[in-house]
Amino acid sequence: MDDIIKTMRISSAGMRVQGERLRVISQNIANADALPQDATGKPYRRQVVTFKNELDKSLGLKTVRVNKVQPDKSDFGKRYEPSHPAADPDGYVQTPNVNTLIEMTDMREAQRSYEANLNAIKTSKAMLNLTIDVLR
Repeated sequence: MDDIIKTMRISSAGMRVQGERLRVISQNIANADALPQDATGKPYRRQVVTFKNELDKSLGLKTVRVNKVQPDKSDFGKRYEPSHPAADPDGYVQTPNVNTLIEMTDMREAQRSYEANLNAIKTSKAMLNLTIDVLR
């Protein structure tokens, strides 16, 4: 029975990090078109989540945690828009380094991972209930 509870706690840790990943992806998508307000400003910079394994001393097992939410260092895009206040002397405006196709793919992956962890918890719960029924 102890193993079933450990399984549920490991899966819940996985759900927590995927929930955080979904939050960051949503923020990236929401700011995909955020341009700077003037020529000295910078557009929104995409954020990425990194994970780490961490020992949960109460379980005696490693679980996953969010390590950092950090900026993506890839180059900003450029769009020709000479009338924009943030345009450089050549008429180009820097655009966020967010690719919505990549974000949607990452979102789907995070969603599936979240669902897989949720299904593991549901299965563990069902096994726990069956064990309790047998012991009655």
